[in-house]
Amino acid sequence: MILIAAGVVLAAVAIGLLLGLRARARTAAGERARIARAERLRSLPTFRSALRRRVLGLSGILILGAVATLAAGAVAARPMSSQTIQPVNTSRDIMLCLDVSGSMSEVDVEVLSVFEELLDGFKGERIGLTIFNSSPVQVFPLTDDYAFIREHLRSIRESFDYADEIPEHWVGTLNGDGASLIGDGLAACAMGFDHPDDERSRSVILATDNEINGASIVTLDEAAAYAGSNGVRVFALNPVEGKDADVSAQLARAAESTGGQAYGLRDTTTVGDIITQVQKQEATALKGQARVVWTDTPNLWIVVLMIVTLAFVVVVWRVRL
Repeated sequence: MILIAAGVVLAAVAIGLLLGLRARARTAAGERARIARAERLRSLPTFRSALRRRVLGLSGILILGAVATLAAGAVAARPMSSQTIQPVNTSRDIMLCLDVSGSMSEVDVEVLSVFEELLDGFKGERIGLTIFNSSPVQVFPLTDDYAFIREHLRSIRESFDYADEIPEHWVGTLNGDGASLIGDGLAACAMGFDHPDDERSRSVILATDNEINGASIVTLDEAAAYAGSNGVRVFALNPVEGKDADVSAQLARAAESTGGQAYGLRDTTTVGDIITQVQKQEATALKGQARVVWTDTPNLWIVVLMIVTLAFVVVVWRVRL
């Protein structure tokens, strides 16, 4: 674009020179003969002064026109500048871990409602969801897009109201032997955290009745030990608290061994207590992927164009006088 502007300037200069030469030729052939003793008029100091001013004015018009054309070309070329931005997200990581086995089918809708209530209490935390039965499936990874999270929680909740179609919570969760393999599910949830080398607040909110049916790859205690060794705290939601003391005690011990705690699903303070416990851990910075942002920066050239244009108008007006 600047080359085009330079070409326009050169063309304008060439046209101006041609017109000037033709005007001088006409003057030499005709007008000079009409005035007697014209050379004496040209020798007068006032005439020479006026002629110099006019020459300077016309030269100024040519120069300002050339500069204005170049500045306009620079603006049209859209000069740009780049800036490298590395976003930093200061937050905590939370993995929702849901047992979708048959023994939980009557309370999973209620659990998902509790998950949605928990979502209302978090601001900026990254949240993921993993479901499990005989095999675990990650529904979505850690994200701070809360509209996306709510959409998928709603979709999973609606999948429990099914007739003949294969519900969403069955897809991928029935690939193993047995059912409600809690150790495998908790281990998968603990493995769902990224950036393992960063010191971050990591929590698993595990909803299960702890009614294991079959042989899992890892036991609940082994999965809890793995979570604890990676700085992951487990908060257990127990929908059958008070019905089976041994089951509830085992789930509570596993959660407490990680620095977490077990709660009754229907306790009125459960949601608030979990939010408080999660937020007790300090939020840490997580650097996102650096990206280059390009922005238009024509401001300087626009200012130059405006100043030169104003000066061009003033000089033209003075020359016409």
